[in-house]
Amino acid sequence: MPKREVELSGHIIDSLILPNTLDLIMDMGGDFKILEFTVGKRKKDISHARIRVIGNDQNHLGEILDELTEIGAQVVEIKEVQLEFSKKDKTLPSDFYSTTNHPTYIRFKEQWVDVKNIEMDCMIVVDPLNIQAFCKPIGRINKGDLVVVGREGIRVVPPERPRGKKGVFEFMSSEASSEKPFKSMIKKIASEIKEVKNRKGKIAVVAGPAIVHSGSAPILADMIKEGIIDVLFAGNALATHDVENALYGTSLGICVKTGETVTRGHRHHINAINQINQAGSIKKAVENGSLKKGIMYECVKNEVPFVLAGSIRDDGPLPDVITDVIEAQDEMRKYVQDVDMVIMIATMLHSIATGNILPSHVKSICVDINPATVTKLSDRGSAQVVGIVTDVGAFLPMLYDELH
Repeated sequence: MPKREVELSGHIIDSLILPNTLDLIMDMGGDFKILEFTVGKRKKDISHARIRVIGNDQNHLGEILDELTEIGAQVVEIKEVQLEFSKKDKTLPSDFYSTTNHPTYIRFKEQWVDVKNIEMDCMIVVDPLNIQAFCKPIGRINKGDLVVVGREGIRVVPPERPRGKKGVFEFMSSEASSEKPFKSMIKKIASEIKEVKNRKGKIAVVAGPAIVHSGSAPILADMIKEGIIDVLFAGNALATHDVENALYGTSLGICVKTGETVTRGHRHHINAINQINQAGSIKKAVENGSLKKGIMYECVKNEVPFVLAGSIRDDGPLPDVITDVIEAQDEMRKYVQDVDMVIMIATMLHSIATGNILPSHVKSICVDINPATVTKLSDRGSAQVVGIVTDVGAFLPMLYDELH
């Protein structure tokens, strides 16, 4: 029966990589023999295991190895990566390799090459002259691109859970729930934010219009003004209602301070779009003095970049909104590789879109009143996301207070 040896190294017990490896082999109908197992005795020590994996035939063994390498197992026998040319734009060789969001390396010309701009569900394209490898989504594949195929010569390094608790990202590792210790999580998140900013790291916010509806827009605006937030991802709704709030004190025609309906308030968000259209852009509205406060105002005044990605339900939209979703993805990709933390607040679609292009090492927090939002992020591969089920109107004020 065909067999191959794999190695596991690191905190493989605490991170459940070892039991997951053995479970996976058995669940797929294979067999195994542990050839070597060394356990790290101290917290800083790593463990090591070498396992012989046995399949029913070569195809069966290959399928098992495919799954094992996704969770961090490394095939002992090192082979060169396999490559094929794309024969047409936006098309792939039949046995293409689809990436995870974990750090990935390929064995090319007898060296391990880091795959740049890693994100899930993309392809690895190789530049043989400069010995470089980088991610490309299928929509950006060009005829003649040299694409990685098969499973040989690929190394995936999933994030490990260190021994001992080190902050919110190890403290809260279970599924999203509204019954978690909320105040304790806020303190830990604030601590993580301070740590990132102290080392000159960058934080992105993915924001939904509920921030404005709940009256929390001034808090997010202050966080941008104070340099806590370095980039903003949102849609037409967040920007439109923020501008509406800045101009008329309403959000969807409801007074933000009193919660009461304003006469003819249903026209306000269209008026807000009209004001920005007359100026030509959000930036020009700030420059000509027609927009004097709010989230978008602080982004412009403090040179914080923002990406507004449109959807089919948008009114207007604002001139700053990118209505081509593929262009919006590419614009977001310019920033996600450089951020150290992402806070996703009350927007399912934009949160999932951001999670899809995030490397797994980026610390991520998702705040939503709907548990399904966090669950969907995790189900789609963004396992590093910490979920908080609560109202954004409670979360942002408490977080801001804790930061100060």
